Amino acid sequence: MKYPALLPAILITSLTAVAQSTYIGFDKNGYPGDDLLPALHRSFAYTGYWLNDPPGMTSNPWVGKRSVVRAAGFGFLILFDGRLDAQLRDQDGAELGREDAASAIRAAKIEGFPSGAIIFLDQEEGGSLLPEQADYIGAWIAAVDRSIYKAGVYCSGIAAPSGPRTMSTAQDIATHFPVAKLWVWNDQCPPAPGCVVPSGGLDPAKSGFPQALVWQYAQSPRRPEDTAACRQTYAEDDRCYASGLPRSDQTQIDLNAGRSPDPSRGR
Repeated sequence: MKYPALLPAILITSLTAVAQSTYIGFDKNGYPGDDLLPALHRSFAYTGYWLNDPPGMTSNPWVGKRSVVRAAGFGFLILFDGRLDAQLRDQDGAELGREDAASAIRAAKIEGFPSGAIIFLDQEEGGSLLPEQADYIGAWIAAVDRSIYKAGVYCSGIAAPSGPRTMSTAQDIATHFPVAKLWVWNDQCPPAPGCVVPSGGLDPAKSGFPQALVWQYAQSPRRPEDTAACRQTYAEDDRCYASGLPRSDQTQIDLNAGRSPDPSRGR
């Protein structure tokens, strides 16, 4: 989930080779289109689904598509784009968190997502939380959990310097807000295998955060500093594309391994 110049993409193999305990899904900012959904479902069990404008976009192409996506057989990773730290500085982070939670709840109801569905707040920035980030995320989680929905956070599982030690965003959020379900991204090779679906499946615990509900283990274009060891698994342009489909913006995707075919319980 990056900005338009960094649209995610994955070159994958069929799910038939993957252990039944592992479910592979995709996410992307742009909607792939109704016509591509059946072909994508041959490889993917679930998809990301934005409730507000995806990062860097001024409109949300997923609005009103839940019934179409569900009819195509997909489960869901329900997403709400959160605020960057620059948008929180010198602001009341907690109040903004409550406002954004209200927007997420309202959008989820309009889309028809059922009670108990998990909404993931998109926290793009890694490392330990700054005070304003903690205020914002904490208020968002608390407000969503008071509604008919449950709160989750999409965040980094890559350890970064934090004073005399290192800490990932996932570890910090889990320490401060243990009720939140975590969708963890970590594309470092290893532990990530690159833009492939391993024949033996892929355990989300290998993301670096053992309790991860979902592991996003490949992004595109690849980040050279962390993916040199698995460079050969990416396409020639350092992007990845859904197997068997023409290469285009519509078929560029991030790759995720989850413990359920419907991680957000959104069906």
